[in-house]
Amino acid sequence: MAARTSTPEKRPGFFSQLRTLYTFTQKEYRWLPFALAGIVLVGIGLGVLVGFLIPPVAIWSVILWGVTGLLAGILVAMIMMTRLSTRAMYRKIDGMPGATGHVLSSSLGRNWQASETPIAVNPRTQEAVYRAIGRGGVVLIGEGSRTRLGRLITEERGRVQRVAAGVPVTVLYVGHGDDDVQIKNLASAIKSLPKKVDRTTQAAVIKRVSSVSQGLASLPIPKGVDPTKMRAPRPR
Repeated sequence: MAARTSTPEKRPGFFSQLRTLYTFTQKEYRWLPFALAGIVLVGIGLGVLVGFLIPPVAIWSVILWGVTGLLAGILVAMIMMTRLSTRAMYRKIDGMPGATGHVLSSSLGRNWQASETPIAVNPRTQEAVYRAIGRGGVVLIGEGSRTRLGRLITEERGRVQRVAAGVPVTVLYVGHGDDDVQIKNLASAIKSLPKKVDRTTQAAVIKRVSSVSQGLASLPIPKGVDPTKMRAPRPR
């Protein structure tokens, strides 16, 4: 039997991540290279212009301002590419089973506790219910048909109310209906909920709710979103 290697997996470097980010985004926005080049050129042009406008005009001053404009242009271009990559990611996962869990696990930040694993699943239709707990209370998120999700939502709301009476429970449905929340707006909708729970109560609610949650080992998890493939990587 071959000996197992203890060498840790090498993480991709900055330029490797940047190249992956560019490739991922450019597939959705074909005009991306022209936009990035234009932003950099405009930055250089503005820098050179400032160098000529600020007396005394000297060649070294113009070059310095040109380099400053170049760096500023690169920074703006990277910011734009990062935002476009996030938008492209939402386009790809919209409507896919498991998209809600991906957003909850990657976009809520440290003030909310959530998982990409659903707390309840309809094994026949793959409708799923997810949960997030934070200063805004408990949020139940339904992914799928409202009609078929009704029983699952009611059961999970009852579990929460039994162990965390008085804590607000908000129900959101991901979709494109009149009262639904689009997947791209899900994180902001949860974060915008008014803070009605202090941190001590939040920790207690997380512990209590987790203790009554049904076991997930046997649940058929919705398949469709592979976070390692769908997440738009950001350069560090």
